[in-house]
Parts: sequence; structure tokens; C-alpha cells
Amino acid sequence: MSISHAGVVDVPVLVALLNSAYRGEASKKGWTTEADLLEGDIRTNEATVTELMQTPGAVFLKKVNTLNEIAGCVFLQKKENRLYLGMLSVSPKLQAMGTGKQLMNAAILHAKEQDCHSIFMKVISVRYELIAWYEKQGFHKTGKTELFPDDNRFGIPKQPLFFEIMEKIIRDQT
Repeated sequence: MSISHAGVVDVPVLVALLNSAYRGEASKKGWTTEADLLEGDIRTNEATVTELMQTPGAVFLKKVNTLNEIAGCVFLQKKENRLYLGMLSVSPKLQAMGTGKQLMNAAILHAKEQDCHSIFMKVISVRYELIAWYEKQGFHKTGKTELFPDDNRFGIPKQPLFFEIMEKIIRDQT
């Protein structure tokens, strides 16, 4: 399996992957589902992914399996001297096989290549198992939080939600 930059041609497959990893019945086959927290089967759409892909300093990395299928992806965006990580997704049928860790290692390498001192992300605060997984990868809670958007573009929350901001230091700022 190889990891490379995704292009606009990959957008429909990335959207299908992202939605299947987080929402709807298909997502319940994996452990990253948000289906019990948010109503709706759509986590993202082609317009949003295309826009993110075309943002300066941003890239989607994709992991392709031996059948040339996209098994996982991650969105990365340089913001000053830090790298934002979002949408780390693995196909529900392929989770718990190391793909997420491989994408995370590729993100760390990308951050170093971009001369970033840390990687940060937002995680829904009640996603305890996901927070624990990120902590095993060297991330820590920063103590900062952010309100979950109330515009329903990410789904309709079934309970009050907010984001924990997590960070992994990858090099000193000296």
C-alpha cells in the first residue's frame, strides 16, 4: 500500500470514504462512527472537499491498497508554523489494520517537511475512544475547546457537542 497526494479526480471516492467512515449505517461497522452523535448520512460533499483541496497550504493524502482502492485519507493544512490535521478516515471494513497509523506517520513527515513544530486537530469531546487513540499517537489535550458548529453543515447534533483541541509537538520551537 502506498500513500500519495490526492487530486481532484479522487474527490468522489474521498467523499464516499469520508461519509462511510463517519455517518450512516456503513460507519457502524467501524469504530470511528459519529452516527450516534449526529443525524444525517452526510459528513461532507464534493464541493467542500474540492474547496479544501484547493486551499493554499493544504493537501489530502490518500492510502491506496493493492487493489488500487483508496483505503484511507487525511486532510492537512499548514497554518503558520503548525499543521492542522482533519478528516483522518479509514474505510470501516479496513479499520484496525494499521492504515490510520500509517496516515498519521505520513502526516508527521509532511509536517516536518513543511517546517511545522506541531500538529493540531479538533475532536468531538465525547469521542473518548478516538481521543484515547490520538493520545497513544502522542497527542495531548491543550485545554482549549471550540463550540460545535450550529449551522448543521456537519449534521444535526443529537446532544450538545464541542471540540477538544489536541496537539502533538514534533520539534522544539528554538
